[in-house]
Amino acid sequence: MTNWETGPTAYPGPVSLAPPPRVPSPRTDPDPLRASGALLWLDVLDATIRTCTEHGRTETAEKLSRRRARLLHPELRVLVVGAAQQGKSQLVNALINAAVCGAGADGTRVPTVVRHAGTPSAQLIRRGAPGADWTAEVGLQDRIPLALDALDAAIAEATGRLPAGAPVHAEVAVPRSLLAGGLVLIDTPPLPGPTGPAGQAVRDAGDLATHAGADLVLYVCEADRGLSDPELTVLQGLAALFPGLLVVLTKTDYAVDWRRNLADTRARLARAGVPAATTAVSSTLRLHALQAGDTALNTESGFPELLVHLRRMVAAKPGALARETVGRLAGDAVQQLAVPLRDKLTAQRDASVPDAVARLHATQRRLDDLRKCAVRWQNTLSDEIGDLMSDVEHDLRDRTRAVLAEAEQFFAEADPAKAWDEFEPWLRRSLQELAETSTTWLAERTDWTAQQVAGQFPAEAGAVLPPLALEMAGPAPDDVVPGLDAPPVARFSPTQKLFIGLRGSYGGVVMFGLATSLAGMSLINPISVGGGAIFGGKTIRDESKSLLKKRQAEAKTIVARHVDDVFVHLNKEARDSVRRVQRGLRDHFTAVTEDLQEVIMDSLRNAKAAADRDVAAREQHSRRIQQELAALAQLHAQLVALNGRA
Repeated sequence: MTNWETGPTAYPGPVSLAPPPRVPSPRTDPDPLRASGALLWLDVLDATIRTCTEHGRTETAEKLSRRRARLLHPELRVLVVGAAQQGKSQLVNALINAAVCGAGADGTRVPTVVRHAGTPSAQLIRRGAPGADWTAEVGLQDRIPLALDALDAAIAEATGRLPAGAPVHAEVAVPRSLLAGGLVLIDTPPLPGPTGPAGQAVRDAGDLATHAGADLVLYVCEADRGLSDPELTVLQGLAALFPGLLVVLTKTDYAVDWRRNLADTRARLARAGVPAATTAVSSTLRLHALQAGDTALNTESGFPELLVHLRRMVAAKPGALARETVGRLAGDAVQQLAVPLRDKLTAQRDASVPDAVARLHATQRRLDDLRKCAVRWQNTLSDEIGDLMSDVEHDLRDRTRAVLAEAEQFFAEADPAKAWDEFEPWLRRSLQELAETSTTWLAERTDWTAQQVAGQFPAEAGAVLPPLALEMAGPAPDDVVPGLDAPPVARFSPTQKLFIGLRGSYGGVVMFGLATSLAGMSLINPISVGGGAIFGGKTIRDESKSLLKKRQAEAKTIVARHVDDVFVHLNKEARDSVRRVQRGLRDHFTAVTEDLQEVIMDSLRNAKAAADRDVAAREQHSRRIQQELAALAQLHAQLVALNGRA
């Protein structure tokens, strides 16, 4: 028989069994809960519970509070678990030498709590809920007495009268010295077998151990096969919650290679990092040895070492076991608290620009864009107004030249003295249409200019167009072209024609008279008089044509001067209108810019205040997280020191 081990993770190899420590007497020895070590683990556990409560982990705090109450209780509750047909119920019976657990083919159907009492008794306890603590007090109506001589049948009969699925467990009290020291054994229904779902087995075993108020877990497995991978997973989960985990290989009386399987089990536990003590026993040899009083056979069964270990764990509960339990439970709780805090701190440090700061930057960019927009629209307005003035003058000049050309063409043939009444209305109507067309075109151009300037504003500014440019330029006069009086024309009267005819005929009479005098005729004769008449008529006709040309030239000059005056007037009115439009657009868009700037400045102030608040809140939140992490680090340091004492 190999010696007992305290666990593969505690030592690199098997060690000899140390003498069991003396169990302190409650009458003579000091209370172990009052020792400095016990006070230390209790203080650390209380600090962990308070920390969990402060972080809103009430469920974890309640679990730790229940474990605290169990650790302060003098009993050592050992939960015996394992798959079906592994010999765990027979192991409990062999430990106390009493058939208190069903060891038949059906195995344990109802969890059985075995404790010490001066008088044997058995009861079926009905709990209020499946998750209720087994150690809580229950009323008499929830305690059903059971017959000890046929315990399995009594349990089956009592559970048959209860509703299906009712949470129950049996409590059996027997007078045994092993149990008198505070040891309590809890036999449980089988977990899923070696091929069952390991995850479900871990949850079932963990929940069962928690609700049963277990301080120690004893896992049972047949010695002829060793641990399976699912069972190893179950042990890993249990070891994280319950220090002092014990793995017992049973049925060594018919397992030929149990020693090799025991060594393989220890090696697998060591590789998996499971801090569990291991041993191998035979319940059959133990029971035969007790009946026959055979000490050697009892030693060969492996139970003496198991009993020594259990007594040692009972004595170690207020000290080393409690410290190690608190170290694991509190360490896991602290880790659960620290991980989200570290994640939050890391996420806050690695996070992008906060929304409030992003809004502040966006508002600052909007303000910068507005300033650039103000420069752009002012330049656009200045350029467009300059182009508009030049275009208006050119348009008026071109239109007036066209009217003047038509007037000159008209007077090239017409006589102003006869056609003026027909010409003057046409001239006034043409110039009036010119003025109206120019005004309409000016309004269209100023509207287009306003759209060009408005296009320099951002889309978020909305509709920034001013009223119609024609309204902004002012109403156009109904009649901007005055009438033109007829030019003064010299009358070609009959008297003037007579004198001009006589003057022209004088030369003809003299010239023809001299010519005929050579022929012996007198100076005045019919031929000279006829020549004089011819010359006089021609002189009258030439003078009439000269006067017509003069009248046409004077009319053209007067019309040109009149058209030029109209052009100057219209050009002046157009320039004044453009100036009014410029001032109107400037004032309008300046007001729009000021309104936008005021809105953006308000948004900027609000965004800056929100960004300042957000930055302050983030810094405060970061400091709070760092303070909480520092407190958790201090608590973790205490746990490390606590485990060092263990």
